[in-house]
Amino acid sequence: MKGELSMYQASESRYETIPYHRCGDSGLLLPAVSLGFWHNFGDTASYENMKKLCFTAFDHGITHFDLANNYGPEPGSAEKNLGLILRDELSAYRDELIISTKAGYDMWPGPYGNWGSRKYLIASLDQSLKRLGLDYVDIFYHHRMDPETPLEETMEALAQIVRSGKALYVGLSNYNGEKLSQAEAILKELHCPFIINQNRYSIFDRTIEQNGLKETAAKLHKGIIAFSPLAQGLLTDRYLHGIPEDSRIRTDGRFLKENALTEERLEQIRRLNKLAAERGQTLAEMALAWILRDGVVTSVLIGASRPEQILDNIKALENTHFTEEELRIIDHI
Repeated sequence: MKGELSMYQASESRYETIPYHRCGDSGLLLPAVSLGFWHNFGDTASYENMKKLCFTAFDHGITHFDLANNYGPEPGSAEKNLGLILRDELSAYRDELIISTKAGYDMWPGPYGNWGSRKYLIASLDQSLKRLGLDYVDIFYHHRMDPETPLEETMEALAQIVRSGKALYVGLSNYNGEKLSQAEAILKELHCPFIINQNRYSIFDRTIEQNGLKETAAKLHKGIIAFSPLAQGLLTDRYLHGIPEDSRIRTDGRFLKENALTEERLEQIRRLNKLAAERGQTLAEMALAWILRDGVVTSVLIGASRPEQILDNIKALENTHFTEEELRIIDHI
């Protein structure tokens, strides 16, 4: 009993670190900062470091771990590695964790391993659950719009997945406002608990403001979780004095390439870094705070290669208020 009580007390203090936001009008609360597994959890990463990242996040109230079937490298390896961590280290905390995964991008050869058919989505989730060692995920996303498969088929597959008990909620990723509205109407008719949209959003990428996604999500009372909030590391002070040898550009190069660092972009980064310093924040902290500034975005997804980065990112939550002048300056830059 004594051991159980100490674990309960530790759990209680964990949730005092960061705020939790209601996801749209659902009953689910998500931490303001969530941990993404897009990078640093594949077969090329250190397993011991993965564990440290998970422990640091969870110990500081980050209860949401976000994955997809193709996260790696190799595809599937991020799910496999988290599955090992859940089995060996975190199994006692399963009911305190939100685990999400996705399907929609190319995953296996042939015509059935991509896009949004019922066959692909259900088969992919079954594979994901095996890799994760779980009976269900908390949120299952369709990862991208499919121009060929009827939207009704994709949405019915999501509804069937919830009815089967393999997911508690569903989400949509990389949809625009128009498709979101159409999908929401179908899911509502199917009584499917659709609660969240996952989209790229940062100071440098305002696509969801331009394609109607942000406005539509707010109108429909659906949550938003933002990925790539630091623009793959550009919205930090990491590249102000050259390209470090251990940076993502040097060690990976799949998503952030050296030609992205134009002189114009570097000047923008310098000016944003100066504004952040005036606010008493790092550039990364300001960039994360900017996303959460108006309450429309439920949670922001961070990636991390070191536990210290997680702690630094959490500091963004200390000040998410911006003056009208600060917002004007950021837009102008």
